[in-house]
Amino acid sequence: MIYWCKIGAWKTLLLPQQRLQSPLLAASRLTQPSITLTPYLQMEPPESLQNDQISAAPSMSKNAQKRLLKQQRFEAKKAEKKAQMKEHKKREAERKRTEWAEKLASLDDEEKEKLIEQRKGLRRERMEKRSEEKGQKLERLQQARVNGQNVVIDLEFAHLMTSTELSSLVQQIMYCYALNGRCAVPAHIWLTGCKGEMQDQLTRIPGYERWLIEKEDKSYIESFKDQKENLVYLTADSENVLDVLDPKSIYIIGGLVDRNRWKGLTMNKANEQGIKTAKLPIGSYLKMSSSQVLTVNQVVEILLKFLESRDWKHSFFQVIPLRKRGEAGTEGNAEEGEGKDYDEDETEAGADDEESVGMDNQKAKRPCIDAEVKA
Repeated sequence: MIYWCKIGAWKTLLLPQQRLQSPLLAASRLTQPSITLTPYLQMEPPESLQNDQISAAPSMSKNAQKRLLKQQRFEAKKAEKKAQMKEHKKREAERKRTEWAEKLASLDDEEKEKLIEQRKGLRRERMEKRSEEKGQKLERLQQARVNGQNVVIDLEFAHLMTSTELSSLVQQIMYCYALNGRCAVPAHIWLTGCKGEMQDQLTRIPGYERWLIEKEDKSYIESFKDQKENLVYLTADSENVLDVLDPKSIYIIGGLVDRNRWKGLTMNKANEQGIKTAKLPIGSYLKMSSSQVLTVNQVVEILLKFLESRDWKHSFFQVIPLRKRGEAGTEGNAEEGEGKDYDEDETEAGADDEESVGMDNQKAKRPCIDAEVKA
């Protein structure tokens, strides 16, 4: 039974049984008077602490509880930021409307009509430019489906994730698709093992059914049963360093937001299936400040940058956040990290580090819709 004392310390009456050193010590303990607390000390803990105690299950380790609290703080901060951004956009829209109304009010009818027509002309130009860019984007994506580099996001780990973790992965996939549409040399993206709650969350994305990617409820082994020798699972546990992207190879990225619960899952899976593995050559160009942790969308972006530039160093420096870098490594002497599957906090391809996506994640939502094929 746990009590909250005025001095702010936890006291318990149920002490763990200790080994008795001697019969005399046992007898002395039996004759000791029982401890009772006065009503003054029998105070309930604050409600906030009760909630914290409930949320932190007894089976969780201290590190797991710290990670849980960190995640809760992050979600609260994220919600607060989202509300602030929404309010800011609302104020900006109102300010622009007011300025426009005041500007029109200061003009005579002829000047007012001229200004309105000028504004309509600028809007038409923007729409035409956007339509042209959209057409070019769709053409690139269609071409990528024919001869683009095959990149698979393995969604067969959905049963290991909570609904919140699935939502995080869906956001990363949405960002990957938007980024691929903007890329000058897009890849041919596949979603395999897409079923159940994972599929339900993806189908809630506006326009998802018209995305120019392959969506398979089957595993990649079934989807590429005639090309098994070309399958390459990207995992940091692999001893094989990826030097170049082979156009014939099919690169697989594990989609798992796991909060560091699963270790080496993708490597074990690849070994059991008898397919090749490889790791990105990050250690040859960067010395990470901690372990080698990347998100699914960061791995996809690195591959896309390499397809454009054929330069790993440029790709890593463009994508990996500055806070995750240590000092620039030299060929052969930089550390590769602890050999994780990019899963320190989140995924087998990386952590759900939404801060690393930053504002681009907000910008990605509109391009996701714009890149649809009109039915």
